[in-house]
Amino acid sequence: MTATDSDDNARHAEKARKHKAARDKIMAGKTGEKGLLIVHTGTGKGKTSAALGMVFRHIGHEMPVGVVQFTKSPKWDTGEARLLAKFPELVTLHIMGEGFTWETQDRERDIAAATKGWERAKELIRDDRHRMVLLDELNIVLRYDYLPLDEVLTFLRDEKPADKHVVITGRNAKPELIE
Repeated sequence: MTATDSDDNARHAEKARKHKAARDKIMAGKTGEKGLLIVHTGTGKGKTSAALGMVFRHIGHEMPVGVVQFTKSPKWDTGEARLLAKFPELVTLHIMGEGFTWETQDRERDIAAATKGWERAKELIRDDRHRMVLLDELNIVLRYDYLPLDEVLTFLRDEKPADKHVVITGRNAKPELIE
C-alpha cells in the first residue's frame, strides 16, 4: 500500500465517521413510530404487487397485517390469496368484491359489497393487533362513488391510529386522498 492509498483510506474513514455521526444525530431525534398512509396509483401494472411486497415484509418480521380486497371476488383463485392463506396467524384477509364492475353490471350490489368491505377495513384499522392494513382497489370503489369519499377521508384523518400503516391501491386515486 502506498502513502497515497493510505491517505485516501484515512480521508474516506474520516468522511464516513462524520457522515455516521450526522445520521446518528438525526435518528436520535426521531422518537416513536408514525404510521404512514401510502397510495399506490397510476395507469400501469404493479400497484397491488408493490403493496403486497410491503405485506410480505411485515409477515417476514412476524408483524400481523390486515388485507381487504374491494373488487376481487372470493370466487377467484388468485396467487396472493393462496400465499396469504399460508400465514393465518399473521394475515387477516377479507376478499369482499363481486368482481369488476363491468362484470357485475349491478351498481347496488357493488355499493353493498364496497360498504361491507369498508366496514371490515375500519375494524382492521382500529384493531391494535394489525401493524398495517392494505385496502386493495379502494381507489376504484371511490372512483365509482360506491363509498362517500368524505367518509373515508374523515376516518383516515380522525380515527386511524397514529402508528398504523394504511396502504391503498387502484387506478385514478382521488386527489384529496393523495394530499
